[in-house]
Amino acid sequence: MSPSMSPGTRPAPPKARTPTNPRGLKDLPFEVPPVSDADKRRARRLTSALGDAYPDAHCELNYSSPHELLIATILSAQTTDVGVNKATPALFKAFPSPSDYAASTPEQIEPYIKTLGFFRSKAKSLHSAMTALARDHNGQVPQTMDELLALRGVARKTANVVLSNAFGINNGFVVDTHIMRLAWRFGLIAEDERDDAKKIERRLVALFPRAQWGVLSHRFIWHGRRACPARGTKAHEHPICTRFGVNCPKAG
Repeated sequence: MSPSMSPGTRPAPPKARTPTNPRGLKDLPFEVPPVSDADKRRARRLTSALGDAYPDAHCELNYSSPHELLIATILSAQTTDVGVNKATPALFKAFPSPSDYAASTPEQIEPYIKTLGFFRSKAKSLHSAMTALARDHNGQVPQTMDELLALRGVARKTANVVLSNAFGINNGFVVDTHIMRLAWRFGLIAEDERDDAKKIERRLVALFPRAQWGVLSHRFIWHGRRACPARGTKAHEHPICTRFGVNCPKAG
């Protein structure tokens, strides 16, 4: 025991570590890993190649308002965008506003999304999230990461999709299954990071310019869907794969 400490007194807990992020990233709630200038130059070349290949890349979920995008993104978990887009027209017509969801029940929402995986859980998430919008946010989708994460069914991926596409706010990098796969195949992450969405996001925000995070996530996803899928006889033949795909399997 320290001589200046009275009996029964516990030492003060250590102060929480403040992330030491580069200029322009200081508002992020996590520490950005250091990356080399060579890695950044390679990332810029990859950004340019993806931009040339997919200049019109965009979110492929259909929506006409921020709350519809939030709903569609919640529904897209472990489900294809195509499947979500088939379900949402009738859903959006039946429940035009967050207050309409709040006035219903999860059981009343379920029939509109029963073609999607985990539809019962997702109906509960939609009802809870829209009720929170109607009750706490005047029916509007909040524009901060913390407020979005407080909604049921919303994790960082969903929040990043909504912020970047509905409001043009880049508070992180979307990491879905395509981006996880391509981050590894392009050699942007280490072997022990390939299944860790948090580590992948931190690596990507360190490598790529913040202004590009939103549109670049779509370009990654478009490349993954169209040219470099998880499996397939024509996978990995695209020029971007042959140039940057250090971990791409060979087409066979």
